[in-house]
Amino acid sequence: MKQIAIYDSTLRDGAQAQGISYSVDDKLKIVERLDALGVRYIEAGNPGSNPKDLEFFQRVRDIKLRHARLVAFGATRKVGIRAEEDTNLRSLLAAGTPAVAIFGKSWDFQVREILRADADENLRMIGDTVRYLKQQGKEVVYDAEHFFDGFRASPDYALATLQAAADAGADWLCLCDTNGGNFPDTIHEITGEVAKRFATPIGIHCHNDSELAVANSVMAVKAGARQVQGTINGIGERCGNANLCAIIPNLQLKLGFACVPEHSLATLTSLARAVAEIANLPLNDKAAYVGADAFAHKGGMHIDAVVKTPASYEHIDPERVGNSRRTLMSEVAGRSTLLARIQALAPGIGKNAPETKRIIDRLKQLEHEGYHFEAAEQSFELVVRKMLGKHAPFFELIEFKVMVNEPSGAGANSSAMIKVRVGDETEITAAEGDGPVNALDKAARKALERFYPAIGEVRLTDYKVRVLDSRAASAAKVRVLIESADQHESWTTIGVSTDVIDASWQALVDAIEYKLARDQERQAAVSLRPGVYNRNIR
Repeated sequence: MKQIAIYDSTLRDGAQAQGISYSVDDKLKIVERLDALGVRYIEAGNPGSNPKDLEFFQRVRDIKLRHARLVAFGATRKVGIRAEEDTNLRSLLAAGTPAVAIFGKSWDFQVREILRADADENLRMIGDTVRYLKQQGKEVVYDAEHFFDGFRASPDYALATLQAAADAGADWLCLCDTNGGNFPDTIHEITGEVAKRFATPIGIHCHNDSELAVANSVMAVKAGARQVQGTINGIGERCGNANLCAIIPNLQLKLGFACVPEHSLATLTSLARAVAEIANLPLNDKAAYVGADAFAHKGGMHIDAVVKTPASYEHIDPERVGNSRRTLMSEVAGRSTLLARIQALAPGIGKNAPETKRIIDRLKQLEHEGYHFEAAEQSFELVVRKMLGKHAPFFELIEFKVMVNEPSGAGANSSAMIKVRVGDETEITAAEGDGPVNALDKAARKALERFYPAIGEVRLTDYKVRVLDSRAASAAKVRVLIESADQHESWTTIGVSTDVIDASWQALVDAIEYKLARDQERQAAVSLRPGVYNRNIR
């Protein structure tokens, strides 16, 4: 089996995406997750660019990596100076990483217009830089910036830049589709020609400006590339980078290349979700392999077929990448759609059992009222549990009050008071928030955390309101969807009412109840006293 060196740039190229600002602790967490996946290289940043990266390279030395080599990233030496005089190159060496990546110009247009240097000086810059770093004992990845555009404009010069790096001892020659505008056939043809000319192994680095970064990366591998650069979830500047969450399973499961250890491939989905959470970006539900919808089925005939033979509508077993099959709950669902979900909660209940019929009837009634369980499966799960007698509420609402102050001053503009009962105890608390729902959420957490500290782990990650009947104007019924997350998973719950606060409360209650029920299940799986809920579980 041919080996592919997976080179992750989530911490460097991915950090250039709009809205991302990793803390040092964020970067350290991602390093550990990437190493656990089994990637070969982790490009961790430019130590000469900012104090944050300098601190990161100091702290990361305390992490013992099992699979990955850390890479510091920088540019070739500046025009007109010696490599050993370049402050950025000295910063790369000070980072203490076993490998470094150096980018240089391979397009003569860029050399003239951006570097303002002549073509020969650019070749000397590449050779001097690589040679100097090799003399310091570093593994050197040479990133040929704008290579494909440069090759199309002036193939001889583009190849000469690679030759300069190879002659100086570069360990990798990485071809970059920096503008992301090339097509797979072009990438395949040019990569193949380069691979035949050079003994130095070839890498590929694609951007996604034409929505082709994954396809281009795969075609480069088919043409002879043996290193693939990209980011988790494809995050990056402009339209992003090549998405390793698609590239790795494509190469490993479809083409037979060894990218990561087979057992760790099953952590890919959890890694994608963890990086999305750390980056504070929503994970695309439609993402191949790792998205929530990647193995989701709604059509009755599709679901019936998948239950019988998963390969009928699934190209791989979702568990191989750590994902899972989902049968979407909707008004078009029949007994086959629901049976697997019901049996997971109550083994032994058959397709034609009266309980199944009652659940279907109840589901259709709720959907008629405006509930949309396709988007809130965890609320659906709670409905099923309650109908089967397998869920007892963890708390009881006695009352709540919400007040909004308008016009608002500085800070919070709303407050909420809530009174709940847990067992024989009653708790009354109040909280302020940015809006009535935020205040109610804070008050509920404050009241319940005394009984269930694990609620403190839950984050409200998304909140959506939809008016169901605009003709009713201000009396219209609304649907509220709330997405929550903890360190294990994310889940979505729903509420429907003519009162947006009431609908929000319904969704909040389901979110808390689902969290506590899941923790109870996890505890029961390892506890010596199954069925006894430990309120301090985390």
